[in-house]
Amino acid sequence: MDRRVSPRTVTQKARTQRLRTDPGDKPPRARLLVDERRAQLLALGLSLFGARSYDEVSIDELARAAGVSKGLLYHYFPTKRDLYTAALRHAAQQLLEETLPPPDMLPEDRARRGIETYLSFAERHGPAYVALMRGGLGADSEIVNILEETRATIAQRILDALPIGPTPIVRAAVRGWIGFVEATALDWLAHQQVERGRLVTLLTGLLVDVVGRAAITI
Repeated sequence: MDRRVSPRTVTQKARTQRLRTDPGDKPPRARLLVDERRAQLLALGLSLFGARSYDEVSIDELARAAGVSKGLLYHYFPTKRDLYTAALRHAAQQLLEETLPPPDMLPEDRARRGIETYLSFAERHGPAYVALMRGGLGADSEIVNILEETRATIAQRILDALPIGPTPIVRAAVRGWIGFVEATALDWLAHQQVERGRLVTLLTGLLVDVVGRAAITI
């Protein structure tokens, strides 16, 4: 019996082998491991940057805490600033996702739900929240933009839910209230002396009062 293999069969086998061994193909598990490692580094960065200032945290410390080499850390984040910025952006995204209330609620109920989830986020992710609110690179424009985008999104959600038009003074009042919430949350985390429910009631009432006063101000 003739067992010779045709050239066409050889070509097909070779093509199949190349597809299986293509170095550009990354198995799903390898991709998952990359994502998990990056998420771990982001969480670690937020924890350390939230506990101490930016300048006090070193790359050496970050690498030791993560149990990786500095080379691997640099593979994910070329500089400490890159890690810091990515960590803050991640925290901001989480905050916005968690504080988005259902659209079918009344304005005051939406405000209360939003404040509840905001404080819950601050409590569960204390270092991440502190790092996000306090920053650490002074006038760094990228850090400033992350904070501004976060505040602007929260303010716009509130304005969109109001039964009145967002006049300039109402908009200013809402932005001022957001600053008050941030300062209050930071003090609350630092001292842990006020029940969260009481703080929610206070901040919700203040928002209703501020918007009401702004709406009748000529």
